Amino acid sequence: MSEVQNHVRDTTAFDVIVVGAGFAGLYQLHRLRALGFSVRLFEAGAQAGGVWYWNRYPGARVDLSPPQYEFSLEAVWRDWYWREKFPSRDELVAYFEHVVNQLDLRADIQFSSRVTSAAFDEATNRWKVVVNGEQRCEARFLVLCTGYASKPYIPHFDNIDRFEGECYHSGLCPESLKFDNKRVAIIGTGASGIQLVQEGAHHAAHLTVFQRTPIYGIPMRQEPLSKQLQEQWKQTYPQQFRERASIGTLIRNTGKSALVVTESERLEALERTWAHGGFEFLATFIDVYTNQQAARLVYDFWRDKVRQRIIDPVLQEKLAPTVPPYPFGVKRPSLEMDYYEAFNQSNVELVDMNEAGIETFTQTGIKTTDGRVFEFDIIVLATGYDAVTGGLTQIDIRGADGQNLAAVWQDGVRTQLGMTAKGFPNMWFIYGPQSPNGACIGPLCAEVQGEWVISCLNHLRTTGVRRFEATQEGQEAWNQVMETVESIFLIAKGNNWQTGSNIPGKKRQLLTHMDYLGYMNACKESERNGYADFALSR
Repeated sequence: MSEVQNHVRDTTAFDVIVVGAGFAGLYQLHRLRALGFSVRLFEAGAQAGGVWYWNRYPGARVDLSPPQYEFSLEAVWRDWYWREKFPSRDELVAYFEHVVNQLDLRADIQFSSRVTSAAFDEATNRWKVVVNGEQRCEARFLVLCTGYASKPYIPHFDNIDRFEGECYHSGLCPESLKFDNKRVAIIGTGASGIQLVQEGAHHAAHLTVFQRTPIYGIPMRQEPLSKQLQEQWKQTYPQQFRERASIGTLIRNTGKSALVVTESERLEALERTWAHGGFEFLATFIDVYTNQQAARLVYDFWRDKVRQRIIDPVLQEKLAPTVPPYPFGVKRPSLEMDYYEAFNQSNVELVDMNEAGIETFTQTGIKTTDGRVFEFDIIVLATGYDAVTGGLTQIDIRGADGQNLAAVWQDGVRTQLGMTAKGFPNMWFIYGPQSPNGACIGPLCAEVQGEWVISCLNHLRTTGVRRFEATQEGQEAWNQVMETVESIFLIAKGNNWQTGSNIPGKKRQLLTHMDYLGYMNACKESERNGYADFALSR
């Protein structure tokens, strides 16, 4: 895929600087520019797409289907047609190019431009931003759209640099990477791990999968999409997008508890959503994410379904244990096509890292703690991300008192409405910590959170406010909201990226607001009150 060159206007001072050209960044640029703001968007990648630009590993695709995973802007969706129900990475990158072209955004995007630092100037109430360590520019407002998965996490492995083959994190693979007739290792079995295993099983000479914790894979039920079918869908797109914005999803749940229906009703409902495929299975009952008994009932159904697809009884227990290693939904389940069948193949091997961990990398592969030595041509680290906060804290962001954002958050994140932080005036982050980043899909958050930021910026401009900032009281009140959410949802009790517990040394706390409607109501109330809960000065 060819990389697009920069053709941007030559200027250094703006009303707004936006960081990141994923869903949120592109939406900010489009809407703010239409309102007359001068905007420059900086993107580290050579093309738009955010995480989808970087996710180049073999088999990468999204696990949400249209129109769930696309903009509600008619100028974008009217002439765009998907090839598959669950689009591939290449199709998603093409979609983002379509967005940039349809909305004529290119002149205000500077690609291959990583924001390395940003400092707030008290004297002028403006942000001084440095790009690629040398280019300097400034803006009245700074909007960070770095996404929740923009800082790959690579665990410490002894002698990893000794390995002479190809070794990549799943989020940093080259497009040229191929598994054909290679000896391949996949370390990790999360969302990218599942897709890598499926691809490796079909193409690698031998595939070794290093698993610490089994993933709960749900059938994807992939299928091609015709233009004719999508033309029929588009007749209801406006209505569907309104519904998506009002309740946070297009996936309908039954509104019933798994604990109150009869066993036959429960099994019938689970069978129906299982056969349909996709995340509808998670919405079969309303209490799967909040009640351990309900979660166990769903787990037992899932376990029995998966075991039917695995021949070896030992692998059945490792991939779908009798007793759940964690409640269903505590780790984000992933969609799969033939993940479990892969382990029936003679060229696929599973290493249980609870029994034999990685002792060291060697020149030719990996040695495990039980003395086995594996030789590989390619090793892919599907080890996840320093999620939600990592994309923000990897930038040297200095607030009003010169304090670094990463240092401020070292002992725990504090935000107001999951979009602002005290001490960092005129700065917003979308899809960030303490917002619905794990409970609300990217394009929807880009639009609903994005509109709150856009309305706020417009309000500041029209009222002559020079400085907008979160307050200590506002942050403490929002932290209490997050503690309430944490007490309700099972996800807060697990080891996952939503709590930061996948990163050694990171403060454990719930980073995802799980109640979309409650979140949006709080944002709307703040806007209705003229942002009186924030500190505004003229």
